[in-house]
Amino acid sequence: MNDLAPLDAAGHRARLRKRFIEEGETALLDHELVEYLLTLANRRGDTKALAKRLLAQFGGYAELLEADVGTLRREGLTDPQIGALKIAAATARRLLEHRLHGRDLLTSWQAVTDYLHAKMAWRGTEEVRGLFLDTKNRLLANETLFEGTVDESAVHVREVLARALALGASALILVHNHPSGDATPSRADIRLTRELADAARPLRILLHDHVIIGATGEPVSLRAAGHL
Repeated sequence: MNDLAPLDAAGHRARLRKRFIEEGETALLDHELVEYLLTLANRRGDTKALAKRLLAQFGGYAELLEADVGTLRREGLTDPQIGALKIAAATARRLLEHRLHGRDLLTSWQAVTDYLHAKMAWRGTEEVRGLFLDTKNRLLANETLFEGTVDESAVHVREVLARALALGASALILVHNHPSGDATPSRADIRLTRELADAARPLRILLHDHVIIGATGEPVSLRAAGHL
């Protein structure tokens, strides 16, 4: 019986692979995608039960892929298995980021928010990111500006604008995440937005938006909310 188990697992993996290649990504359920990733690092074992347990434990596919390495190790995953999950997450983010290049970001807003959500929604700490744009609203640079606890005292407006000037940017989009998952802007977020917009105006740099990312719900645009 033990001799047959690897053959059964191999046959199951072959069927998953065939469905995925012939029918596309929608052919596989979330646990089957995770199972397939795990088999890349464990070619003989059956990973179906492990995939289902991990999804239940972390609450979903995205949450699992974005979990930190230490947590995944505590769940019993090997480094090759963790590597397979992290490669999938990195590839997804890289593809989304690639969609931003060469475009007018204001007319490609869904691509922008898709990328930002994938990049920042599951971070355990706060991050402020700047998207610096040229006169045609094309991306010049996409940079992490600050990390840690984000408020108007921690985000130095002069440093943001100094970076914009150094890049020759005509406009920028400020972005930060709320690790709590709730993207509702705080009073400090609103004050920071107005302070940055006011300081940028004499320099002929336009603050297009300040976007807040949370794991739950859609990203929040402070411009759309009437704060710019």
